[in-house]
Amino acid sequence: MNLLVLCPHYAPDVAPTGEVMTQIAEQLVARGHRLHVVTSLPWYRHHAIEPGWEGRLVRHEDTSWGRITRVHPFPTDKANVPARALAFGGFTALATAAGIVTGHRPDAVLAMSPPLTLGAAGWLVARRHRVPFVFNIQDVFPDVAVEVGAITSRRVIAAASWLERETYLRADAVTVLSDDLADNVAAKIAGRRGDAGRRDKVRVIPNFIDTDWIRPGPKENAYRREHGLEGKTVVMYAGNVGFSQSLDLVLAAATHLAHDPQVAFVINGGGSARPVLERAAAGLPNVHFVDMAPKDRLPEVAAAADVHVVPLRTGLARSSVPSKLYTILAAGRPVVASVDAGTEVARTVESAGAGLAVPPDDPEAFTKAVERLVRAPEDAEAMGAAGRRFVEGWASPAAVAEAYERLFVELAAER
Repeated sequence: MNLLVLCPHYAPDVAPTGEVMTQIAEQLVARGHRLHVVTSLPWYRHHAIEPGWEGRLVRHEDTSWGRITRVHPFPTDKANVPARALAFGGFTALATAAGIVTGHRPDAVLAMSPPLTLGAAGWLVARRHRVPFVFNIQDVFPDVAVEVGAITSRRVIAAASWLERETYLRADAVTVLSDDLADNVAAKIAGRRGDAGRRDKVRVIPNFIDTDWIRPGPKENAYRREHGLEGKTVVMYAGNVGFSQSLDLVLAAATHLAHDPQVAFVINGGGSARPVLERAAAGLPNVHFVDMAPKDRLPEVAAAADVHVVPLRTGLARSSVPSKLYTILAAGRPVVASVDAGTEVARTVESAGAGLAVPPDDPEAFTKAVERLVRAPEDAEAMGAAGRRFVEGWASPAAVAEAYERLFVELAAER
């Protein structure tokens, strides 16, 4: 099949969603499909176009399996919501144009959200070529933005919700990462337009983890040596330092354990919330901020921690499943997850026996959970091993690509 993919990031960009789509695309190519990937110029690491990619609005790269078209994302500060909305609009317009004038007529279109506007682009491109449209949801928008307070205007929320619902209705299938997200999406289209709102158009295709690449490794490694962490008990948050993470909980736990020089807290990554967090941590010598490492060092970064943390603000675990959770499990490290009870993240941690799940935005519960694992390293190691065993049975990149292939074939046959 000829497949057209619209996604916000793609290798060599380092965004987690880019890693996901790159591996799915590679597996689809391995299964004999040709692809045209329309994405952005690399910009995620510093929210600016990477050196060597500047100077052009659109770049094309022809490959043995098809073409990659990269368009300008107009990067802006995440905190500037109006500017970011304009940036999404500009990026989406360029991506739509690139998809419409593609050199090879696609048999199906796959678009990824966020940004939500790529759903509208996917629908327009699919309609132009008269082929099925599959909408992949990584985070449910605008729910996430509303929960963290990034969007407060009722008019903006109403407009985004309308666009979200209409895109779901127009898609031939909507794919989500968990049953929680499936229920969220299905509820928004229930009873709309007869068959267009049927529940079976929402499919659960989870993200994956490459357990051959991410494996348990020695804690005392080059990452620890570089950052003065040798011999420490390391509690780590690795990922985007944004407003959807309750990283103030990490500072609360660090304050509680500040009397113990053997315990170090590491916040590895960058993002719009990092400057505020660094100022708040100025009096805590046991808190270390480290910039995002290159992709090829991810196994080493994951292995360097004794305990990993996944702190999501109240409500967000119902709209998002952070891919970092599966990286942590694959690395054989225990996790403290501060998330809503009963959500995919909490259920995974609890059913795998891979760590501790505590209520969101609860500094006392979070601190007690971190301290428990810090003070009981044997228990922590056993939880890490249990997480590794659990994730070894999880979906592989090949299995996820096969699920998408089956979906494309099914939808094409229906047409």
